[in-house]
Amino acid sequence: MTAAADHRADRVIVLAGGISHERDISLKSGRRVADGLIAHGLHVELRDPDATLLPSLLADRPDVIWPTLHGASGEDGALRSLLEFLGLAYVGSSASATRLAWDKPRAKTIVERAGVPTPHSIALTRDAFRELGAESVLAVVRNELPPPVAVKPAQGGSAQGVSLVENDDELRRAMVLAYTYCDVALIEQRVTGVEVAIGIIDTGDGPVALPPVEIEPLSGVYGFEARYNAGETRFYAPARISDAEAARATEVALAAHTALGLRHISRIDLIIDAASTPWFLEASVMPGLTETSTFALALEAAGYDVGWVYAELAQAAARDALA
Repeated sequence: MTAAADHRADRVIVLAGGISHERDISLKSGRRVADGLIAHGLHVELRDPDATLLPSLLADRPDVIWPTLHGASGEDGALRSLLEFLGLAYVGSSASATRLAWDKPRAKTIVERAGVPTPHSIALTRDAFRELGAESVLAVVRNELPPPVAVKPAQGGSAQGVSLVENDDELRRAMVLAYTYCDVALIEQRVTGVEVAIGIIDTGDGPVALPPVEIEPLSGVYGFEARYNAGETRFYAPARISDAEAARATEVALAAHTALGLRHISRIDLIIDAASTPWFLEASVMPGLTETSTFALALEAAGYDVGWVYAELAQAAARDALA
């Protein structure tokens, strides 16, 4: 047996909070991960990243770091690059894969090249929108992508800055909103159907897809409030889809996870249309792990003990660092 196979993580630092728009969600995710790890015998420190973090990690190197940071502070690849420079093991995708998944237009291009359907779209910078004239740009967009469309920041999570657009006036407002979160806006043909999220875990034997979770927001829009306020959304785990649709959606989710080079944990968001085609929307390298998150619901639907999975992912990260 190799040294990597023998290595066990005992001390884990869970990073939660940060300075992104999703700070509160991160704090809740981190607490749940820490509780799960402690329940399975690991020594855990839960801390908010700040100016003392890196010196602390250098002085007292933990076995594994679990960055449950959402938004830019945890999902743009910067923190993971620093951890890699320091030679520290961490749960989650590499810095390079994280950067790819964080950039929605690039991620869509990569998964489309892998044969995964994704809605037709265009990415527009704030500068292009201003310099070429908003009306001229919107006229081109309407020609190629007539409403209904979805407009979202090219980088970001938790549906912040996302709008569903039915007409020209809504499109103008949607662009302004998206640009408050990111300098690039993604305009995407809206696909209607059943929205599902598929969590993926890999504890060392290859990626495994969890049961698809169906998302039914009571307002009709799965926005930030619907994601994190109890009672705003109905979740069905497993999703109310046919076995054939579930199998195809699972295949697509795994293909997207693999094409983007993700590891340990991810969530792939899809829409299954009336023809049973699953369309890739985006990937999250650190999905929400709150009580109302689809990832936690999927683990429970699969019969997993949530804390055990988190502990196994920590051990996988420790082994991967030595491989």
